[in-house]
Parts: sequence; structure tokens; C-alpha cells
Amino acid sequence: METKDVLKSIRDEAKLSQSQFANQLNVTRQAVSRWENGLATPNTTTLKQISIDFNISVNKLLGSPKPLICQCCGMPLDNDDVTISKELDGSYNELYCKWCYSDGEFIYKSLEQLVDFLVPHLSNMHKQDPKKIKEYVESYLPKLEMWKK
Repeated sequence: METKDVLKSIRDEAKLSQSQFANQLNVTRQAVSRWENGLATPNTTTLKQISIDFNISVNKLLGSPKPLICQCCGMPLDNDDVTISKELDGSYNELYCKWCYSDGEFIYKSLEQLVDFLVPHLSNMHKQDPKKIKEYVESYLPKLEMWKK
């Protein structure tokens, strides 16, 4: 879905006119019209405000142009409400899942702590040898932003 379609859908679901939507975001009705016609895109500040006000990630607002994965554990971040973490101000943090980053803090303080958590869970889930799972996660996780040296 394109940004223009996502914005119109958000406004329609909230049962807001273009003027009401514009007032809420402190922009003009004409700006909203340009967005919905694909002639312009909201600026970064406005995208963040829409994200907070309407509980949608900026990535989804932009039509999900890139697949997101948690930069701590590697989990796909494909569902705003279920997987993506939030900052204390209510904005989405699209770098981490809510199980690795919550209320402005990282849950796992070390790579070893995360590996110790993941290995038994993944081996049970995938019915695979814990040694193979450990070997895999220890080779994969250091490639993620959180663990790059």
C-alpha cells in the first residue's frame, strides 16, 4: 500500500474529514489533500506525530518500503501492535522488538544473556539440536546493530 493510501485509510478509520485530520496535525487541509493524492508526503515530524496519534509505525505509514527485523534478536518486525517496541513518548522504535527493548531500556545486557534465552526456546520451537541452534545464533546475532563491535 502506498503512503497516500495508508494516510487516507487512517483518516477514514478515524472518521475524520480532511479538515479535522489537518487540525489535529497542525497542517492545512490542502496539505492533507496533497498527501492523499500522492503529490506530497508528510515531513518527518508530522510522520512521527501521525505514528503516535494513530498507533502506526512510520515504516507502515510509508507503505512498508523495507522489511524490519529486531537489531537485537533478529525477529521480524511485521506487526506494529505485536512486535515493534515503543519509546516512553509512545513513538515506535522500529529497530527493536518489544521483547528486547521496553520502556526505553534493553532487556538483554549481553549477547551471552540473549543466547542463553534463545537457544532453549528456538530448539524447542523448531525441534532441533540445541548445539546447532547455539552455533547458528552465535554466528548470526553479531551481525545485528546491537551486537556489532
